[in-house]
Amino acid sequence: MRRFPFVTLDVFTDRRFGGNQLAVFPDARGLSDAEMQALASEFNLSETTFVLPPEDPANTARVRIFNRTAEMPFAGHPNVGTAYVLADRDRDGLLRFEQPAGLVEIAVGRDAAGAVITTTVAAPQPLTIGETLPPDLIAACACISEAGILTARHVPTLASDGGNPRVLLEVTSEALAMAAPDHAAFRRAVEALPALGGRLSLYLYRRDGERLRARMFSPLAGTPEDAATGSAATPLTGFLLSLSSAERHAIDILQGVEMGRPSLLRTTARRTADGIRATVGGGCVPVLRGEALL
Repeated sequence: MRRFPFVTLDVFTDRRFGGNQLAVFPDARGLSDAEMQALASEFNLSETTFVLPPEDPANTARVRIFNRTAEMPFAGHPNVGTAYVLADRDRDGLLRFEQPAGLVEIAVGRDAAGAVITTTVAAPQPLTIGETLPPDLIAACACISEAGILTARHVPTLASDGGNPRVLLEVTSEALAMAAPDHAAFRRAVEALPALGGRLSLYLYRRDGERLRARMFSPLAGTPEDAATGSAATPLTGFLLSLSSAERHAIDILQGVEMGRPSLLRTTARRTADGIRATVGGGCVPVLRGEALL
């Protein structure tokens, strides 16, 4: 029988049983693709990561990310949490993870005693803004009225910076509170909109003073609602910068409140020579250690 140690963490939080859950296999050598997918499905978390030796020794590791149904090219909270687990491998406070979306750099922040307090992920690609989508169709997916979507600044818009594209939509306070994913409406939307490529994730947000409140629905990937979505927070922050004349900005996003798992995602975005680049970071809390027996 083969044994594969794992740890679980709560990510984007400073307290246990908050934030977004993550399982990390720090040494996944010997696991097949099918076994990785089976383990991710068994954990039944939004994502599970598997750490392998890097192809380029200048990098820290090759990190594969699986959700319940498929491998992902990039994701936010899995990188934040995996960096926390591998922080002892950092070089000058920086980790470099090889992933399908590109090389992902994660900065490690420590306190005066050297303990890790934050890890901050740079999205591997500049912001890409995709198609706009019909508000009525998107409203149906979130079980809200079309009037609950605010369109003065932008209509529902696809955006990405290395992860799966997310539909970004600003909503009213009432719509954010009452929203819920309608699985049938999600299926109808992907059939009606070929541009989605069979995938649909909604990132709803509203303004809350100087910060944002957000929720994320991705039921077709097995995640009806996500407690913290770094790979949606970075394109949102970059997209909002694109709507302004500023060179850079920083936004704190509170997510997961409605699930009883409040998460704080600290994001930045800046204009660069190759486009808008964004980061997302936060704290982590270890929860469990164990072994998978295969």
